[in-house]
Amino acid sequence: MFKPQLKIPATYMRGGTSKGVFFRLQDLPEAAQQPGQARDQLLLRVIGSPDPYAKQIDGMGGATSSTSKTVIVSKSTQPGHQVDYLFGQVSIDKAFVDWSGNCGNLSAAVGSFAIQSGLIDVTTLPANGLATVHIWQVNIQKTIVAHIPMRDGQVQEMGDFELDGVTFPAAEVQLEFVDPADDDCEGGGSMFPTGNLVDMLAVPDLGTFPATFINAGIPTIFVNAADIGYTGTELQDDINSDAAALARFEKIRAYGALQMGLINDLSEAQSRQHTPKIAFVAPAQSYTASSGKAVDSADVDLLVRALSMGKLHHAMMGTCAVAIGTAAAIPGTLVNLAAGGGARTAVRFGHPSGTLRVGAQAQLHDGSWTVTKAIMSRSARVLMEGWVRVPAETC
Repeated sequence: MFKPQLKIPATYMRGGTSKGVFFRLQDLPEAAQQPGQARDQLLLRVIGSPDPYAKQIDGMGGATSSTSKTVIVSKSTQPGHQVDYLFGQVSIDKAFVDWSGNCGNLSAAVGSFAIQSGLIDVTTLPANGLATVHIWQVNIQKTIVAHIPMRDGQVQEMGDFELDGVTFPAAEVQLEFVDPADDDCEGGGSMFPTGNLVDMLAVPDLGTFPATFINAGIPTIFVNAADIGYTGTELQDDINSDAAALARFEKIRAYGALQMGLINDLSEAQSRQHTPKIAFVAPAQSYTASSGKAVDSADVDLLVRALSMGKLHHAMMGTCAVAIGTAAAIPGTLVNLAAGGGARTAVRFGHPSGTLRVGAQAQLHDGSWTVTKAIMSRSARVLMEGWVRVPAETC
């Protein structure tokens, strides 16, 4: 006998250049309100994974790393914070949810969702102007401060802020990633897990080349585009249509993760797709973005291309942008050198969809670098709200 599907309150939102299904923790089935198999099975079914066709037709996912995402929000248990934010990156073709990192793009939608779903009392917020929401990012145990525009007591979603990689303008949401370096990282307890700004990364059959390993925003491996045969002007199809290239990037990522101390064996990289990210950098040069927009070399400090979940990202992951801004602020990293070197508090980089500016405040204390915050602007809006349905036997 077939049972009716479960109806679970949910909101489908865009945050930055990503989309995901947002839930209040209290609305999940009881078994899924705790970490574990029941929660993972539920989110996999919601998104439509695992899908051997890699289309996620029978779910809410969009068959890309940017659209195979879930978020769980609750009232915060942390002093000085209003909400707790947990992010789950859902694999498209495999049966697992990666909880190892944050999504910087969807971070832009968390404050808005919290206000509109009643997790924050609107009477405590300004009716007009900017509402400041302190978010505890559960995955990485860090604070994000979101500045949400308000109009007549409601979240203002429409505006004239344009974000490359997003078709339509919206209201600007400024995000502060407080103390973004992972001081308790698995790779050794510092922003630079090896203790070096630049290391030599040896990858069998591919060679040995410089790399910057950083734990800021999200664990990231930076390499020079020229060292691996690229220019830094590549668009998605240039990489994603080349199976051999994707395999090479995954191999570099796996060996980098091992050198960072994030995994103990190369085989573990297969079940840790969300982190670390791998990105390649190049000095500023002119190119044509995926939209047909001309990006002039004079308008950027450097070029960056990054891969997420095994594919070149169509724009830039928000967490990786934090890593870029942080690394750019520290003289001597590959990112800083590609941008021309020297001290800087902000950088504008070119990505496949256009450009993005991110700022970071870095200081050198007793021979060690610290970053107090990274700042960038995104936008967010509700796409659909109501209930998501899953088969009753899911959980």
